[in-house]
Amino acid sequence: MDKLTIQQTVARHLLSVQAVRLQPTTPFTWSSGWKSPIYCDNRVTLAYPDVRTYIKNALADAIQQQFPSVEVIAGVATAGIPQGALVADVLGLPYCYVRPEPKAHGMGKQIEGYLAAGQRVVVIEDLISTGGSSLKVVDALRAAGADVLGMAAIFTYGFPLADQNFRERNVPLVCLSHYDALLTEAQALDYISADAMASLSAWRQNPADWGN
Repeated sequence: MDKLTIQQTVARHLLSVQAVRLQPTTPFTWSSGWKSPIYCDNRVTLAYPDVRTYIKNALADAIQQQFPSVEVIAGVATAGIPQGALVADVLGLPYCYVRPEPKAHGMGKQIEGYLAAGQRVVVIEDLISTGGSSLKVVDALRAAGADVLGMAAIFTYGFPLADQNFRERNVPLVCLSHYDALLTEAQALDYISADAMASLSAWRQNPADWGN
């Protein structure tokens, strides 16, 4: 058997621990109102030491390869907080995390932990959909004077809108796995039928109108 790629291995891990659920006949409803045949919750991987270790090491390796001058790891609240802390520990780097907006009480911080102006930062996210919330974190870090080298995430749906958003904000994005790899592995493992595969593929092409 051929050796699996990182994209394939991560996809299989996400399926095996049910961090990803595929339900084309009984779709989920996202907060945006979109009907979706997929639900991804990568926080589930934290409960499985072997999977958790593989993912943190894969993220750390990707960062060392793509952003070798990194000085600080920053996690996106909330799902990126534990992943970022794990990666920072592997790399032996300082760590902070970033809230969606400043606290309404106390010190009013948005960035928790120490970050000096000019430090080179890589942001850790668990999941990329359109990229909107992730890029708000980049904005906050840049406003604080950080040099954001890029972002690393576990999984992306691969929406063209996300690609456009990251490109326009000049934020290189590295993801361990993606939607196409997930579908390929799901079919190889008999998680889905050929009919379901067609429906899942159609969703990614037009998620806003799928299922209506």
